[in-house]
Amino acid sequence: MKLRFPLYAKILLWFFLNLLLLGTALYGFFRFQFHFGLDSLLSGPAGERMESLTRVIEDELKDTPRSAWDAVLARFNNAYDGVEFFLFRPSGMQLAGTPVTIPPEVRERIPSFRAQPAPPMPEAALRLLRQQQEQRQQQQQQRPAWMVDPRPDPNPPRPHSMFMVRAENPVRYWVGVRLPPVKRNLAPMEPEMLFAVSKTLSGGGLFFDIKSWATVGLGSLVFSILFWLPLVRSITRSISQITRATEQVAEGNFEIRVDASRRDELGRLGQGINAMAERLEGFVSGQKRFLGDAAHELCSPLARIEVALSILETRADAALQPRIVDVREEAQEMASLVNEILAFSKASLRGNEIRLEPVALAELVRRVAAREAPDAGQVCVDIADDLRVLAASGLLGRAVANLIRNAVRYAGDAGPITVHAEAHSRQILLTVTDSGPGVGEEALHQIFDPFFRLDSSRSRDTGGFGLGLSIVKTCVQACGGNVTARNRQPSGLQVEITLAQADEKPA
Repeated sequence: MKLRFPLYAKILLWFFLNLLLLGTALYGFFRFQFHFGLDSLLSGPAGERMESLTRVIEDELKDTPRSAWDAVLARFNNAYDGVEFFLFRPSGMQLAGTPVTIPPEVRERIPSFRAQPAPPMPEAALRLLRQQQEQRQQQQQQRPAWMVDPRPDPNPPRPHSMFMVRAENPVRYWVGVRLPPVKRNLAPMEPEMLFAVSKTLSGGGLFFDIKSWATVGLGSLVFSILFWLPLVRSITRSISQITRATEQVAEGNFEIRVDASRRDELGRLGQGINAMAERLEGFVSGQKRFLGDAAHELCSPLARIEVALSILETRADAALQPRIVDVREEAQEMASLVNEILAFSKASLRGNEIRLEPVALAELVRRVAAREAPDAGQVCVDIADDLRVLAASGLLGRAVANLIRNAVRYAGDAGPITVHAEAHSRQILLTVTDSGPGVGEEALHQIFDPFFRLDSSRSRDTGGFGLGLSIVKTCVQACGGNVTARNRQPSGLQVEITLAQADEKPA
């Protein structure tokens, strides 16, 4: 059995596959860009976070003795899980942090940040600078606290120079920041390099905040699903409705119609199905009406033939009597066929005019079984006396009679025939089961078609005219029910009739 894959699931799968391909391409683009140009990552929010953190570390280092710089960096290591901070001279001398070796990829970027050494200042200039610094400090101390200089700072702090490198063996992401020297005297010194090192590109959210990207991605996914869902749901709902309608048409229900208000290809398909169902309904109704009219017209000639045979039988000699008996049997066979056609046509064409009423199912089935199977024990009726169905008593009795008659004819010698009924969610399931040879699986869906017979020879010895089960189907459908058949294991046929349950007292 082939696994069915709904169109709804296919569209959703294709949509998610599209998102996966786009996500993979975007991930590859970022990997390529970060691998060859990670500095661009520092031009956004990551650079702003690193700039703010650098100023905090720089201020703490200015106010902390050099012997305590390791403790300062260790505190920031604990604050940012997965990130370690180191302080170096551009020359390669480590100033603070756990001992580490700078990878070659990082060393190649350091010379571009190295400052040219300034010439030594004379002693007189140093003394003058000290005096100016002391005077500025005294002026700041004498100024009242409420006085604020309204002019903007003519020399605001410049952002630090940064770079980012991906080192191999082991893979680490190094962010280098050039710091001005922390001066302990007025002598010129080399600048300092602050390094932030992480095993991952995110750096605990310091380098790359994956949560924000994940939030944006998830939001885009949810938005895309909500945006696509009405279209997909509209298409699949129309296709499901069309599928159910075509299945009903295949079962012979030509009154079904689909919504053809869509202004696209599915709307045109719905219009075509409605037109097809209407044409088929007209053809089938015309065919049934023709059969009924033809059968009705044949009744009078057959009656006259019966009368003529009765007269001929009284006047013919003994040599012609066997011939007359054969003709009478043929006439009776034709009359039976006409009656079956009339019953089939009546049940098919007058279904909408039939009045349904509560019927005591057990009483009806027992009465029909006693008439069709007079041998005691041949039919076992297992139906509760309080079960009532909504149906037309005459049509339902004819349907049950045809089923029991067929079971007695084809499987009466194989074992008892069981008629059982039980209630299921406001419906009554009536089953007629035998222990005969059953029906071929390829013919199960055809046995309710008019004039269909398992034996293609259509001889008188092998059964009726192929209308018995067709009459069962039309009678049950006229009562608002449904009938199906299936083979039993290891042998036998079971016909199931589904009817609505009635709450009122039986008629």
